[in-house]
Amino acid sequence: MKIETFDIEGMTCAACAMRIEKAISKIDSVDVANVNLAGEKLTVRYKDNKTTNEIINKVEKIGYKAKLQEESSFTEKENKKQLELSKIKSRLIVSIVFALPLLYIAMAEMINLPNIIDMNTNSKTFAIIQLILVIPILYMGRNFFIKGYRALFAGYPNMDSLVALGTSAAFIYSLYNSIRVLYGNIHAVHHLYYESAGVVLTLITLGKYFESLSKGKTMEAVNKLIQLTPEKATLIKNNQEIIIKTTELLVGDIVGVKAGEKISADGVVVSGNAVIDEAMLTGESIPVEKKKDDKVVAGTINTNGYITFRVTDVGKDTTLSKIINLVENTQNNKGELSRLADKVAGIFVSTIITLAIVSGLYWYFIGDKNIEFSLTIVISVLVIACPCALGLATPTAIMVGAGRGAENGILIKNGEVLEIISKATTVVLDKTGTITKGSPEVTDVNVKNYDRENFLILLKALEKKSEHPLAKAVIDYTDNISDIQVENFETIVGKGVRANYNDKKLLLGNKKLMNENNIDISKFENEINDYSNESKTVVYLAENNRLLGIVAIRDEIKESSKLAIKKMIDSNLEVVMLTGDNKQTAEKIASEVVIKEVISDVLPDEKATAIKKLQNKDKMVIMVGDGINDAPALVQADIGVAIGTGTDITLDSSDIILLKNDLADVVKAINLSKKTEKNIKENLFWAFIYNIIGIPMAMGVFYAFYGMLLNPMIAGLAMSLSSVSVVLNALRLKRIKL
Repeated sequence: MKIETFDIEGMTCAACAMRIEKAISKIDSVDVANVNLAGEKLTVRYKDNKTTNEIINKVEKIGYKAKLQEESSFTEKENKKQLELSKIKSRLIVSIVFALPLLYIAMAEMINLPNIIDMNTNSKTFAIIQLILVIPILYMGRNFFIKGYRALFAGYPNMDSLVALGTSAAFIYSLYNSIRVLYGNIHAVHHLYYESAGVVLTLITLGKYFESLSKGKTMEAVNKLIQLTPEKATLIKNNQEIIIKTTELLVGDIVGVKAGEKISADGVVVSGNAVIDEAMLTGESIPVEKKKDDKVVAGTINTNGYITFRVTDVGKDTTLSKIINLVENTQNNKGELSRLADKVAGIFVSTIITLAIVSGLYWYFIGDKNIEFSLTIVISVLVIACPCALGLATPTAIMVGAGRGAENGILIKNGEVLEIISKATTVVLDKTGTITKGSPEVTDVNVKNYDRENFLILLKALEKKSEHPLAKAVIDYTDNISDIQVENFETIVGKGVRANYNDKKLLLGNKKLMNENNIDISKFENEINDYSNESKTVVYLAENNRLLGIVAIRDEIKESSKLAIKKMIDSNLEVVMLTGDNKQTAEKIASEVVIKEVISDVLPDEKATAIKKLQNKDKMVIMVGDGINDAPALVQADIGVAIGTGTDITLDSSDIILLKNDLADVVKAINLSKKTEKNIKENLFWAFIYNIIGIPMAMGVFYAFYGMLLNPMIAGLAMSLSSVSVVLNALRLKRIKL
């Protein structure tokens, strides 16, 4: 299967998005098609490479434009958005310039303002001037008619179709009465609705302008990430510095970075030392020291020092680009609320057209009203109905929510996760690297009847040749200790190592190795018991069959783990620890972080089975692990959360990635989900309630009981504001505390 993303032009509402999805889904080789209305993108999963052109042609055939998404600089993308916004603004200004005098001329007498032209004595002039004023507005709003009627005639009416039908009806009826006026029927001057057509188009254009501004703000988090990549890079070639565009960098290039400059690509440090600020990428406020062989990530900032690095990933393959891609594509998997909104939007426009016609006919034939009254009803129903509010309710909230998560180092891979994580009942935590730091550390060194310095020298000499996972902890601990060379080094599998130094036999390893060589460990018995009770691993060092000392090593619990787990429990979540450690060690760690349920002695391939057993008890499970050993369990869980390192974000097995490697971010992700889901429900409520109240009012239901009739201009204003209000409500998520 191949996945491609296309930029789509011409969408105006949820009906447009549904139409494109349905059309593309009918292509034989297409598996899934998802349209992101807020981001104006189409993501398609398909089998055949030849399908790309077929998709583009199909989109264009139904009245829109599609282009395979290309990599371009932030400046180019921003310029394109600003150009589009500028065009809408220009259309709006021209429309307002003509709409204001049109409205004044038409309404002055009704609201007791000084008349410029008296409709009774100068009826022909009155009609002609209004016609002249409305034509530029119609021209500025021509896209509503072009797109609206194209969609209507293709059998997929959209919001533009409603606007086009309503304003066309007002204009054509007014034009008809203008002709009657010119032929001497001066009473027809009272049946002109040019101001309704002109003002409605102007107000809807105003709404479109504010909507575009607001939608741009929903992408601010993504834009901030995009801006992290510098436009230029310093290429080191033949010992010379050459300034080139970042997009021209190739894998293997050597790049220099001075203090204050941004890293231009992912790579590995070749020389130098620097302090790198990764806050914008991971949310971690403390800068990280980088030296030779350390990884650096595009978009991070060199705050101090100078380094050169070898480029390992460029363009779409960089960590930053993958993060941006994840955030932009959050909406590809739609949740229950999104699917509900889509279903309603899919039948919304055709239903509204039917209601408009039926209500108009009802008032004319049964309600015994004149054609002007019935026409007002039809126009108001067509104009007030707003599928946009429904279509934007979910994607804008998800986009802002995902962006807020990204700002805090929480990457959410699809929108459905944001909707369901708040329903979780159980959180399963892997021990190593999740609750604990994942890197063993030396906690205690106990030496008796021997020089401590010499003990550490021997310890370092043996461990630096060892390949055991615990060796790194000892090497880090003895980093400043003198080096010596041992001879006849040998690894004893499962037990330790042996070597010689100055004709003395050295043994380093576990208790089993000591017992096999009849080495007395009794003088350290109390310390050994204490360390074992603290779930520490004990390493023994002997010289000529005499125990010199012991070293205690432990994978320490993260400082944030205990508080994070307490918050989960306080949120009525059941917390379970899942580990391959033995029962004694596992229960000791669990007791320290106040976890009551422990599943221990579990191999990596058995973890998924353990998750399945919990799910069989009707529990919705969040699994938190490192994304490598825990991959099967992450896939099995309802929501898989991978603890990242700030550079590895390609973990296909997870739904959420925590860049900061901090368990507290699981709690933040759950809080983010709850607040996003609440925001989506608020948006949908206002979108539905607006239409539920507005449409009956436009149909004249309230007129039948209270004499209230909705003016088409008020209907147009209400429709415009409904979309803007939904987007503004979604933007509140930018200010939430996690």
